[in-house]
Amino acid sequence: MIHPTAIVSKKAKIPDDVVIGPYTVIEDNVEIDSGCEIGPFCRIMGETRIGKNTRIYSHAVIGSPPQDLKYKGEKTRVEIGDNNIIREFVTINPGTAQSGVTKIGSNNLIMAYAHIAHDCEIGNGVIIANAGTLAGHVKIEDRVIIGGLTGIHQFVRVGKLAIIGGCSKVVQDVPPFSTVDGHPVSIKGLNSIGLQRAGFSPDVINSLKKAFKILFFSHHPLHKGLELLRVELKFTPEIEYLVHFVHTSSRGICL
Repeated sequence: MIHPTAIVSKKAKIPDDVVIGPYTVIEDNVEIDSGCEIGPFCRIMGETRIGKNTRIYSHAVIGSPPQDLKYKGEKTRVEIGDNNIIREFVTINPGTAQSGVTKIGSNNLIMAYAHIAHDCEIGNGVIIANAGTLAGHVKIEDRVIIGGLTGIHQFVRVGKLAIIGGCSKVVQDVPPFSTVDGHPVSIKGLNSIGLQRAGFSPDVINSLKKAFKILFFSHHPLHKGLELLRVELKFTPEIEYLVHFVHTSSRGICL
């Protein structure tokens, strides 16, 4: 299943059913699980682990050293889960000494030319469209959609089921369940369709609509909105999660 022009280290751990295309290079410390398919002209290097049934298209580079001047060759790694699709020319860097790992979950679609920098953490069911760019230490929670040509500043966190419009500039945290867009982004509303598709009940969606109105569209300061939220709404797990996300934001919320 390995093309004769591919260069695969004998030290790499690769099951017999993995397909490796022409001119691909796989280096010593790479581990690839069963059912994977690696396209032509790829390079997988460093301490990289790739889970089951992941498909990597041509010219992707995974595990190349972090683009960080503080990196001094420390032993760090990339961990990729199962059932991911990684398209052409995607680049994924390992962590630095600060966290030691860049981690990508399962069932994600990472489109062509996307870049995931050092120490990032990507959840499950995430879509990063073409040329989406994540700087270092970015955290993307489950089922987020990032539009094409979007740049995300280092240390930004994006809450689950958020959607970021294409060509956006993201310099502050994006609340869960939100739709955001702009340069820099601002909150446009609740991701109601995404919530419906994810199986959230109408009652939960209506509750989140009210919470968004109080927090982000009432013209109150954010801390005042959080106070009003506790008075005016019954706290469901979704509201609790939203409030906790806002409270723990280190870069501020992209209002």
